[in-house]
Amino acid sequence: MTYRYTRRHIGPVEAVLFDNAGTIVDFGSTAPVMAFVELFKRRQVQVSVEEARGPMGAAKRDHIAQMCAMPGVAARWEAAHGKAPTEADIDAMYEEFLPLQVECLQSHATVIPGAVECFARLREAGKKIGTTTGYPREVMRALTGKLADQGIVPDSLVCASDVAQGRPKPDMCLQSALNLGVADVGACVNVDDSAPGIEAGLAAGMWTIGLACSGNEVGLSFEEWSALSPEGQAPLRAKAGEKLARAGAHFVVDTVADVADVIAEIEARMRMG
Repeated sequence: MTYRYTRRHIGPVEAVLFDNAGTIVDFGSTAPVMAFVELFKRRQVQVSVEEARGPMGAAKRDHIAQMCAMPGVAARWEAAHGKAPTEADIDAMYEEFLPLQVECLQSHATVIPGAVECFARLREAGKKIGTTTGYPREVMRALTGKLADQGIVPDSLVCASDVAQGRPKPDMCLQSALNLGVADVGACVNVDDSAPGIEAGLAAGMWTIGLACSGNEVGLSFEEWSALSPEGQAPLRAKAGEKLARAGAHFVVDTVADVADVIAEIEARMRMG
């Protein structure tokens, strides 16, 4: 006779992890896009906003490498430099990217509406709060103070530079669980606006919530999004939501303002087994 035991966490949720840009700060995730476009421009290579957004969610050096591998970007690079980009080129761009990103963040550090209230509700319910980011630690130093001034102070922050592998690998999620002292990854929920972020949460064995409207997939500032009619918002929401759902998100909602209600639903499902 074969005996198989499957362990399942039946609640409650102990910790909620949040990405930064496009999830709790910088509606539309515009700061990194501006930095990537300017970075390639300085090397005489024009890239589109769509190309800059393509690898969003990955660690920033990986992001640069993935952009360099895009056929159109690679062709423009070769036309400008007479050869394909090398690992040395990518390393040099990454070093230049860091201060450039810090500069761009100064004007894109506004907390997304509903984030402060969401954190307050989760804390009132006894949940631990962690944040993760594709930004390296030296870039996040420029942002953490601005977030704290607006009421966003997580119990843990894990940057891509803190771990061996960035998203979509689970390293940042798993390190967050360790930092927060969570005994079971099934008691964690990972919230992200990008497909790689959702994939990272799933790889870590966590519940996942995708944010369709505030992040990279729609890519509009809060003012641009708010100016659209409901009819104008609907197809953008649907397209972004479908991509996050295809990545495996257990739930897809509009923004961080909707997350606390979903946590309650997750706990109800946990109790049902």
